[in-house]
Amino acid sequence: MSPTHSANSERKLPHGDAVDLERPTKNRKRKHGMANAARDPGDESDSSEPESDGNETTSPSPMTDFDGLSCPGTGTRAKLEETSAQAAERLNKMHNAVRTIVEFLGENPTRSGLLDTPDRYAKALLFFTKGYGVNIRDIVNDAIFHKDHNEMVIVKDIDIFSMCEHHMLPFTGKMHIGYIPHHSVIGLSKLARIAEIFSRRPQIQERLTKEVANALMEVLNPRGVAVVMESSHLCMVMRGVGKSTATTITSCVTGCFEAEEKTRSEF
Repeated sequence: MSPTHSANSERKLPHGDAVDLERPTKNRKRKHGMANAARDPGDESDSSEPESDGNETTSPSPMTDFDGLSCPGTGTRAKLEETSAQAAERLNKMHNAVRTIVEFLGENPTRSGLLDTPDRYAKALLFFTKGYGVNIRDIVNDAIFHKDHNEMVIVKDIDIFSMCEHHMLPFTGKMHIGYIPHHSVIGLSKLARIAEIFSRRPQIQERLTKEVANALMEVLNPRGVAVVMESSHLCMVMRGVGKSTATTITSCVTGCFEAEEKTRSEF
């Protein structure tokens, strides 16, 4: 060892090898364990940043859930591939779970007003989460058209109905989507359908806004996308702080909307 090396500059590893703590750590990468495997990757921040060529204007974003399977995982895939008998068994389990909740609320699940509630609520939940397992590319299909149009396209006041994943209560509002084409435009109804896919699942508004913007950016490759959403959350209205007039506004901008203030102001 060189005299200039301190005695503390080496650390013994469990298998007996020594690692020099003063050497560059360029080739040493942290390994991520499986402890976080069940968490939604859209909720996790990625500390690693890709190298930029200096021309990048789009903020780093999580992977777009194109097939509706990336976030919910194996449970959704199993539902898509199940037989009719398995579907009936799953619905029956949901029925029993809801019936148990009604019973532990102190109610009588066999009285006439509640007798069919477990079935109704189970089917309602399946409808509220029908965005899982839907492939965005199948929805867009052939509705991308090559046009020499480079001006802003905006669809405003798209009705959004989603469910807060923290309390399983609805939040509703309006979404406004704008983009600037790059040789291609998309059918206007597809913007609403993309918003529908990501809203029909347990969500938080911040992630929903970003997922719609990222999906449109990837499927259309425009010069930029801007998404703004304003909504009312029943978890704030009918419980908790009880603020019935509170409105939450979120936004996500990519490409030229992010890089150019003038473009953002036009939106």
